[in-house]
Amino acid sequence: MRMLEGKIIVITGGSQGLGEGVARRAVEAGAAGLVICARSVARGEATAAALTDLGCPTHFVPADLANVDDCRAVIHACDRLFGHIDGLVNCAASTERGSVEDTTVELFDRIFAINVRAPLFLMQETVRLMKRDGIGGSIVNIGSINAHGGQPNLTTYSASKGALATLSKNAAHALGPHHIRVNCINVGWMSTPNEHVIQKAEGKPDNWLEAADASAPFGRILRPADVASLVTWLLSDEAVMFSGSVV
Repeated sequence: MRMLEGKIIVITGGSQGLGEGVARRAVEAGAAGLVICARSVARGEATAAALTDLGCPTHFVPADLANVDDCRAVIHACDRLFGHIDGLVNCAASTERGSVEDTTVELFDRIFAINVRAPLFLMQETVRLMKRDGIGGSIVNIGSINAHGGQPNLTTYSASKGALATLSKNAAHALGPHHIRVNCINVGWMSTPNEHVIQKAEGKPDNWLEAADASAPFGRILRPADVASLVTWLLSDEAVMFSGSVV
């Protein structure tokens, strides 16, 4: 039996980058259904159609996760479409730049709304369904190595990822008796379409990835597939005794 055989998974930020990579790996692992959300309707619908063509019914829900009602609507859609939820992957995040000296109140609030508040309320609705059905489940939050400090121009982003790691451990402790597992992956530098946009906006050359790969200890920086396999394992029953960890 494949690792996610029969499971229903919700993936935020699932239309591109790591979120799409996780979704594709979930399909390969036998997921019975997916719900993905993102702000871009065109990209989200295209990704959902492609995943459905691969054999896994996938539904796209447009959502701005800075809006708590949208967070709740994503989970409600999963319940309406599939009747239950087995796993949640919080991939969506804001990586907007801002230092100690130039971060505005608006930027701070926006980053924390998307990177911390949204995962909390997505988990809240997910847990409600899992407890209702008595089936347990798994939640995987995508953090960042910036949680340990981070670059000077990523002050609020780094703080938000530190908060997400703490939130994950707290939730794992609270939800263990209900067989709901919560883990966090502190991801390093990763090549994604959005990262390419960021690097270009910061004046890096077209071959920035070549230079980044050359500087990495293993000869390259991360790709979405590298992390997607770990996410899949954490979602699976093979990780049934693994909770409260920040990997």
